[in-house]
Amino acid sequence: MSLFYFICPDSHLPWSSSHRSSSNSTRGSDAVTFFIIQGLTSLGEKQIILFVILLLGYIIILGGNSMIIFVTLTDPKLSSPMYFFLSNLSFVDMSYTTTTIPKMLSSLLSDVTTISVPGCFIQMFFFVQLSVTARGILTIMAFDRYVAICNPLHYTSIMTQRVQLLLIAGAWGFSTFCTLPATIMTFCQPYCGPNVVRQGWCDPSSVRQLACADTSVDNIVSLSFVLVGLLNTGVLILTSYFLIGVSVLRMGVAQRLKAFKTCATHLTVVTISYTATSFVYISYRVGNFSPEDRNIVGLGNTVLSPFLNPMIYSLRNKELRDSIKRTLSRFRSAAVFPKKDINILTKNCN
Repeated sequence: MSLFYFICPDSHLPWSSSHRSSSNSTRGSDAVTFFIIQGLTSLGEKQIILFVILLLGYIIILGGNSMIIFVTLTDPKLSSPMYFFLSNLSFVDMSYTTTTIPKMLSSLLSDVTTISVPGCFIQMFFFVQLSVTARGILTIMAFDRYVAICNPLHYTSIMTQRVQLLLIAGAWGFSTFCTLPATIMTFCQPYCGPNVVRQGWCDPSSVRQLACADTSVDNIVSLSFVLVGLLNTGVLILTSYFLIGVSVLRMGVAQRLKAFKTCATHLTVVTISYTATSFVYISYRVGNFSPEDRNIVGLGNTVLSPFLNPMIYSLRNKELRDSIKRTLSRFRSAAVFPKKDINILTKNCN
């Protein structure tokens, strides 16, 4: 409680359930104590279908990304920096979807889903922060490919373990810098009117619309930091691949094919990630999109990249694919051999 007051001492938001009014869920007559997550509750009978699809997608996201993390940590053949960054990306993808999907699944099964005001802003912060972190890691992976292709002789001396950790820490620090100011500004607004969030989670734009004050400055600050996060990472990725392209033009045909195979997977993931995010921001600024359409577009952006990334890397990366096969074979062997040992002991006893 004291932390919230420290961040925003003048806020009129209540943080204790003891302040709730029994008539309209507000403290006294003005401040809301929780938000209602509307999400996709207007779909009617289609909600069950969407629930099943979303649940299966979430299970695949957790399973696929967990497998990538496990094999990169346990297989010595996947000890290169590229797989270290990939395992971090998988962890971020899992965390990113976990901030929203469980709540969305709950809202699809119940008529009314609520979230406390502090919980809403915590969800908002991590949802945006993890999204920017993922793009930061994609930028690091583009730089890693640049060093591997353009400076192969100095690759191991440049991409040391210390440099890898600093790059990952930089991605997390940059995402926090891009997320925290806008979240605090939105958090400090008074909320005294309707408390129904149109999205399936505490989306910043949807929550700001509920504030009982002028949020024009908040909108500008939020958009500015979004552009900083997206444009900076996008420009750095494009710059890395421009330099890679210049270097590849000087190579022979065989080296060009090898370089293309090395970069194709990452380029595919980057294209999907930035295209999905662009659709979200376009949907919020085009009047023809209904709230339901915006919810579906936002849901697609939340699920698409974390869902496809493990599949893309597993299908297009032979080393990773072989490592997953070896891991699954070890699991099968561990399940079969104990049974054989039990049969042998039974025969000996007889």
